[in-house]
Amino acid sequence: MVDVLPLVEARLTTALGEPDARAAVTFLGTDRIEVLRFTEGDVVRYASLGMSAHPMTDPTAMLADPVKGPRAELVLSVRPGAADTDKVLRPLAVLAASPQVEGLVVAPGASLDVGEPLWPGAPFTSVLVGEPGGLVEDLELDAPLDPVRFLPLLPMTPNEAAWKRVHGAQALQERWLAGGTDLRDPSRRSVPLE
Repeated sequence: MVDVLPLVEARLTTALGEPDARAAVTFLGTDRIEVLRFTEGDVVRYASLGMSAHPMTDPTAMLADPVKGPRAELVLSVRPGAADTDKVLRPLAVLAASPQVEGLVVAPGASLDVGEPLWPGAPFTSVLVGEPGGLVEDLELDAPLDPVRFLPLLPMTPNEAAWKRVHGAQALQERWLAGGTDLRDPSRRSVPLE
C-alpha cells in the first residue's frame, strides 16, 4: 500500500506555498486529520490532510474496498481579519473525517453541515462542495488507485442551504454569480433568494 499523504502534502505545497500553521485532530475510531493553513496576500486557505488516506466507500456496499474508490481533501478559502476564521480547524477536520465516521462519499454538489457556526460568529453552519481542478490540480496515483481530488468548500448560510436542497447546487451557484457574492467574505450575508 502506498502512503498517499506525503504526495498530497507535496501537491498542496506546490499549489499553495508552505503552510504557516497546522493542527491535528483525532476522532475516536478514525485516523488523524490535519488541517494546514496557507496565507497568500488577502486570502487564507485551510486544507485538510488525511481524508485521502483511504478511499471513500459507498455506504450501501457490503464490503469496503481498501484500494479503489474516490479520494479527496477539502480546501476552504476566506479573507482574514474580519473574523476568527482559525477556529474553523476543528469543524473542517470533522467534515474531512465524515467519510470514515459516517461512511459518506463527499462529491461536488453535496452539502456538508457541522451543526454549529464554522467559526465564532460565522453566519454559516454548512458548506457546498465545489468542483475540483481549479486551485489545486488532481493528484494522479498509480493504478488501481483513484486520483486525489481537492474539493473547494463554499460556506452557505442556513437560508442558502435550505434553498439549495430545493433548487440544487447549480441554481445556488448561479444566484451567487448573479449577485456578485464574495464567497471568501467570512461575514457575508445570504444572497437574495426570491
